[in-house]
Amino acid sequence: MTPRTRKILEFVLDNLVWFMLLFVLAIFSIFVPNYFQLGIFANIIEASSVLGVMSIGLALVIITGHMDLSVESVAALGAMAVGILFCSAGIGMGLQLRPEWLMVPVSILVAVAVGGAVGLLNGVLIVKVRMNAFIITLAAYIWVRGLVVAVSGGRSAQDLAPAIRWFGIQRILGLPLTAWIAIACFVVFSLIMAKTPFGRHLVMIGGNETATFRAGIRVTRNLIIAFVLAGAIAGLAGWLLAVRTSGATANLGVGLLFNAFAAVVIGGVSLKGGVGSLSGVYAGVLLLSSINTAINLMGLPANFTQVIHGLLVLAAVLLDTLKQTIRQKLA
Repeated sequence: MTPRTRKILEFVLDNLVWFMLLFVLAIFSIFVPNYFQLGIFANIIEASSVLGVMSIGLALVIITGHMDLSVESVAALGAMAVGILFCSAGIGMGLQLRPEWLMVPVSILVAVAVGGAVGLLNGVLIVKVRMNAFIITLAAYIWVRGLVVAVSGGRSAQDLAPAIRWFGIQRILGLPLTAWIAIACFVVFSLIMAKTPFGRHLVMIGGNETATFRAGIRVTRNLIIAFVLAGAIAGLAGWLLAVRTSGATANLGVGLLFNAFAAVVIGGVSLKGGVGSLSGVYAGVLLLSSINTAINLMGLPANFTQVIHGLLVLAAVLLDTLKQTIRQKLA
């Protein structure tokens, strides 16, 4: 195989999900009535904002070779914290700040801090106490959701403060600000992963944790930061959920974990760690959103969405294995 051919094949493998997305959009535009519209594409981007942000944190952890199953419940907890403080109906306390615009950064800080605290606990137990990441984050998935139900009493917080709700209404270039926040998160964290020592260290840890430690890199600290970031970013996703729904319920965000997992793996992040890019993850998120939109336009039952998502998870794992095999042959 010539160097040119190898380079082309590497490019295709690294950007396979983008080619898949373009193919799916082309097929749907041809065969699904009313699909090929700017409004539909804008809705796809808007609908993927919460899932996209959540997928960023999950991807950071998976790149290190670990797993975080708690991000869905953490997002719900962040949303509920914002709902209780800044909603004026239901269980909301109707907290008011002056000037009114302060409620936006404070509410974001609340959601991010709540998520970051859970992420810190996960990170310490996994890295310092050396407990299994799958078990610890699965336990967090359960107890954090239980905490959401306990704190809310099973009731909802409604009527989010107008200053915060404004972010779900205001549009720039046809997209709501929530979608631009998600895009900005992908851009920022993509640059962090590609251009900073921290990002490169996470990839190195996922590739070979022992060798990275022997190279003098602070593996423990970086892993804990990765889990804290995953929790904090999930908290931000919860804030976006609260903005979109103008409040919070105990079952908010149920099922997002599996979609985030599918998006991350379809986006090219290897389950073995050490491989993946956040730009691919965003393409994976858009792919899932595109399929959901097509199903809705065709009027198919909601069960079809679950079936397709399940098959996509299976296909993503098989695709990951295939790509690893091809890369080994290229090495």
